[in-house]
Amino acid sequence: MKIYQKTAVVALLCSVAQLAQSQTNQNNQTFSVSEIAAQVVASNPEIEFYKEAITGANFGKSFAAKLNDPELSFDVGYKRNKDGRDIENGAVWQVSVMQTFEWPGRISLRKAIAQKNVELAELGLAQFKNALSIRAKLLAFGLYSANEKAAAIAEVAERYKALRETFLQREPSGISPIMQTRVIEAAEISLNRSAADAKLAVENALIELNLLRGTKVNSPVKVRANEVDFKELPPLEELLSSAEKFNYDYRTKIVELEQQGYVVELSRNERYPSISAGPYVSMDKVGGNETIIGLSVSMPLPITGRQTALSNSALSKKRQAQTAVMLAHRELNRRVISASKTYETKLADLKRWKANSIEKFREASELADRHFRMGAIDIAVYVEVQNSYLSAVESLLNTQSEILSAAFELQELTGVDLTPTQRSEK
Repeated sequence: MKIYQKTAVVALLCSVAQLAQSQTNQNNQTFSVSEIAAQVVASNPEIEFYKEAITGANFGKSFAAKLNDPELSFDVGYKRNKDGRDIENGAVWQVSVMQTFEWPGRISLRKAIAQKNVELAELGLAQFKNALSIRAKLLAFGLYSANEKAAAIAEVAERYKALRETFLQREPSGISPIMQTRVIEAAEISLNRSAADAKLAVENALIELNLLRGTKVNSPVKVRANEVDFKELPPLEELLSSAEKFNYDYRTKIVELEQQGYVVELSRNERYPSISAGPYVSMDKVGGNETIIGLSVSMPLPITGRQTALSNSALSKKRQAQTAVMLAHRELNRRVISASKTYETKLADLKRWKANSIEKFREASELADRHFRMGAIDIAVYVEVQNSYLSAVESLLNTQSEILSAAFELQELTGVDLTPTQRSEK
């Protein structure tokens, strides 16, 4: 019995250890920007909303191809027949079944309008996925940038803290050591505030990214984006041409215009009335048995001008849709040109940085710390070197972020994939 108990305990401990190791590996796992975007698109629950919109549009398309249901009519009454002094009473009734027949071409127009609804729903889903992926990539890089800034600030703040503690352990002999201590203390206070802001930025980026990923808001995520290669832009004419073919907003306006064209044709077709026809049977048993079987035909009389007004209204909406397409095309060209100029300008600025610039600034800050402790440099040089290191890190990350924002704006506008490649993925 004891042997079984020991075996069970060992197995339980092994399971707990494996679970802890698995959780540790999951927490330590790092993802590239593209991997995080793929996770977000695959797990975001809002996508189901757009999928249901497509399903509903397909049902509407199948419904548009069907005739109206036949209409069953039943009339019943009471008849009194008086002939001199003879009076006869009895029931009379009539049953009819009427089917409405559409004017030729009307059903095909309704099917075309319904098909455009399907296309609009599919465009909505594709646009949402594209926007979701871009948002996830921006948040992922934002999380990486916030972590890098926070790490650099914490690194320099730790140097100031260690240096201040060293100064406080010494007996000040003169005004110069006291002033140096105060400079170090002031710099440390300022950096502690920056470090708190940087930590808060990391937490906010992490929360928003985890909400998109559909995980717990405090789940740890590490982003691998330190070594990326930004792509060169295609020619502007190619970007503008691609935007006309792939931009979701512009394509939506085009589909809406095409749909409105079918609505105009349908409204003109509906000026011709539909015809309802069907058999009927009537029975009269007063004064004998009388049965009548016949065919009933009915149609509305278009004398109010209602359909003409509807046709003119549809034509007006079509002209509005044409104007919307023209304005959307102008705005699309403006945004593509503006984003491409921003991308090229910021990319040229980034290319002026050397590959190991940040590492050299970090080494300089460490070197300044050692030499200041030895008295080889004064406090002004020391503070300037530390600030230069932080400024360089922030400038590089901000430039990369601006390039990424312009790249993803162009990707959203044109459909051209400008996601930077991870060097380790080549």
